[in-house]
Amino acid sequence: MDFVKVKAQVISDSTGARTEIPTILTSNGILQPLTDYLIARSHDRSVSWMLKVVQATMLFLAYTEANAGNFQDPTALFRGFVQRLHTGTVGLDGLDPSGLFWEPLSAANARTLTGALTEFSAWLETNRGAILLNPETNLSNHDRALDELAREYRRNRSFLGHVQDLGHPQRGRSVRSKRSPKVDEESAVAFPTDRFEQLITTGFSSGGKVNLRSILIALLMQGAGLRLSECFHLWVHDVAEDPSDPSVALVRIHHPSLGAAPLDWLDDQGRPRQCNRSTYLRGRYGLAPRTQLVGTRRAGWKNPMLDGKHFMQAYWFPADYGRLFLRLWKAYLRQVAAFERTHPFAFINLSGAAAGQMYCLESFKTAHARAVRRCGLTPSKAAGTTPHGHRHSYGRMLRRAGLQPRLIQKAMHHKALGSQAVYTAPSLAETSDALNSAFADLGAHLPRSTIPPTLEQLMAHGFEDVDPDGLLSGTNPKLVRGAV
Repeated sequence: MDFVKVKAQVISDSTGARTEIPTILTSNGILQPLTDYLIARSHDRSVSWMLKVVQATMLFLAYTEANAGNFQDPTALFRGFVQRLHTGTVGLDGLDPSGLFWEPLSAANARTLTGALTEFSAWLETNRGAILLNPETNLSNHDRALDELAREYRRNRSFLGHVQDLGHPQRGRSVRSKRSPKVDEESAVAFPTDRFEQLITTGFSSGGKVNLRSILIALLMQGAGLRLSECFHLWVHDVAEDPSDPSVALVRIHHPSLGAAPLDWLDDQGRPRQCNRSTYLRGRYGLAPRTQLVGTRRAGWKNPMLDGKHFMQAYWFPADYGRLFLRLWKAYLRQVAAFERTHPFAFINLSGAAAGQMYCLESFKTAHARAVRRCGLTPSKAAGTTPHGHRHSYGRMLRRAGLQPRLIQKAMHHKALGSQAVYTAPSLAETSDALNSAFADLGAHLPRSTIPPTLEQLMAHGFEDVDPDGLLSGTNPKLVRGAV
């Protein structure tokens, strides 16, 4: 059976309202059970979640076709599928008779896909009478201990977690995905602060033209710690002069659906309509919020801690970034005014057939990578030179400035205090420098006999001689080329 992922607009009742979802088109038509499942959950689950369910289903369909007749029951088939998510399908000889040629997934991705397919299967059992792929079973002592640790971790991170009773279940799913190893956060995740000026002055310039749009997005991430996706929910109406300092931009990112709409949409009586952004987009432009779109126009939303009623404010650090943003914003608006727009979003395409339409995340990622290369850097997550590296850089600057954790939490719009750890953790270089400095201080206050030996003292024992038996070195080596 051939199948492909498609974007579908579904009308499920007499209202005529359309719901846009991803689903699977097979040689026999739309995969209806999957479509029904996604529609049933569309009110409380994100498009990102739907895409994961579709991905898991497509992989499982491919695995099922490639292994027809190899398993006696659905659970065994599902277990084999989960194993291949972790190991891949290519043998050590480089061959794969199944024709799948899967590369191993990370433990986190495999776990996500396993969970998505397990939930879908449970829904099919309840609503369609299907056989459950991953039934519950009694947990082993090992699995119960792991689950207890996971529950305690969630309790400690949760607001009012001390009053929550998470219980101690004795049962769990038969097929469990491998857990990710606990890894300390890598140091090379923050964009190098000393190269940001070059990025916005040189990187985002080409042919003598400065890309104001990309610079503004970069400033929001580096100077206010916003996530890339959050920048793409900014409307033209959302930037103003800060009343407390008119030289600084006041930027508020509103909730994609629930945020208050501008008051420039009038009713039949000529009065401003009081509505949220979802209503405004649908009524004035025939659009849905970007979180509900499928395709390149979609922008995610991580449910940050909001500052006011359905908005979060950008906190500039330093304030000069906010001053620069305001100056460039005014120049950028003159560019935007030259295009006819059918949406309120701030960042638009400025050339080509799509001029005036919404600017997309993937387009910025490409532009950012190109700008990074112009600066002589390599775009990579490990080097901190991807867009998300700017948010890490912002968090590290706040920590180095000595701000209290609660203030950092507020500035970065984290719901949990512990969420900032990944952004404010010391880098590997900082850790090494701190240890070297501490060792130097130690030597100045303790007796020499209690201090570990130096390199020179250790090398005095003859470690430089890597051939102590004289087999290959010395004046008369025992083993020489050609010797019998």
